[in-house]
Amino acid sequence: MTDKTILVIGTYDTKNSELEFIAEKIRSLGGAILTMDVSVLGNPETPTDISKHQVAEAGDSSIEAAIESGNEHVAMNIMSAGAQVLARRLVDAGQIDGVIILGGTMGTDLALDVCQALPLGMPKYVVSTVSFSALIPAERLSPDIQMILWAGGLYGMNAICRASLAQAAGAVLGAARAAEPVQVERPLIGVTSLGTSCLKYIKQLKSALEERGYEVAVFHAMGMGGMAFEQLAAQKAFVCVFDFAGSELGNLLAGSVVNAGRDRHRAAGRAGIPQLVAPGCMDLIDFAGWQDIPERFADRPIHMHNKLVKNTFYNQEERREIARELNKRLGESAAPTHLIIPRGGIEEWDRPGGDCHDPEGLAAFVSELRETAAASVAVTETEAHINDTEFSAIALNIFDQWVSDGIVPRAP
Repeated sequence: MTDKTILVIGTYDTKNSELEFIAEKIRSLGGAILTMDVSVLGNPETPTDISKHQVAEAGDSSIEAAIESGNEHVAMNIMSAGAQVLARRLVDAGQIDGVIILGGTMGTDLALDVCQALPLGMPKYVVSTVSFSALIPAERLSPDIQMILWAGGLYGMNAICRASLAQAAGAVLGAARAAEPVQVERPLIGVTSLGTSCLKYIKQLKSALEERGYEVAVFHAMGMGGMAFEQLAAQKAFVCVFDFAGSELGNLLAGSVVNAGRDRHRAAGRAGIPQLVAPGCMDLIDFAGWQDIPERFADRPIHMHNKLVKNTFYNQEERREIARELNKRLGESAAPTHLIIPRGGIEEWDRPGGDCHDPEGLAAFVSELRETAAASVAVTETEAHINDTEFSAIALNIFDQWVSDGIVPRAP
């Protein structure tokens, strides 16, 4: 008897031995497998469950077209498109419980696409020669992806790569066995925040929303957290969002790697999810601890949060640019959207005496938020700081009105 089925994806014309090793390891542990070939030029030693021809056809093309393109990038994009369609189809049909994908740069490129096409909670394991590499930008990573370096495995099997492959096979099967489907028993609200050293509203909001009968999921808006928030919003997982930590948008504009991709602040609006928005921490630029500070910020003070994250601060014009971009994105929303502007400050470090205290910069930011807000977006201004009880009370009052008006479903 087998309990879980793992989809094994790779180029079986060049990686047949490695992929078969993974498959046999999963079988030896009591799992079942389905195999998908994403090769272009060659053929596997034995037929796979899903052939390369089926993959190309699912991508609205053919192997012949991929070969005739004469371009490996074009060819692999054809296979990637088909692999995404077929993998998602298998998930939706309940035929697989996890996926493992093997590759070098070409296979990893395809693997990242496939993983992003699969829902949060589906175990996804990538065995790659470039795992954890700077070649892979954060926006290519699905929020719950797992990766392991395929050490010593570029050409053929050996003791080192077998250790990696065996560990990966056991990991994906174990994850599939341990995974719990997302089963929301109460209406779910998505909230973005950072640590309470700079944003404290979450302490007030979370308990208040739970007392109202809602389940609350809080996302750490430091790149991957924002990506998970956006992905779940796109899947309509939330009945409402409190998007109060927006530094990932500024980070994107500033060129920091600590961003959540190009579509931050868009998914909820596109999905028709009511959204309360506030500009928490949008005065801070977050840089990875290892990242060199771009030259244009070199004359600014640096706040070392820890060895992973360091911050500097925007000037007035940069803050105006961020305000305009935020309002542009909120204006695209197809759902009720309410922007709360706390004129007293937007994170703990901008209070008097803090590293980020800049009254003129805050005033410029608030002015631009006010003046460029889309007509479709409701705006409430308050003298409160974002971490004050008054700010949370305003947000909860708006939320309660939405519940009363039927915009947000009432908790049972």
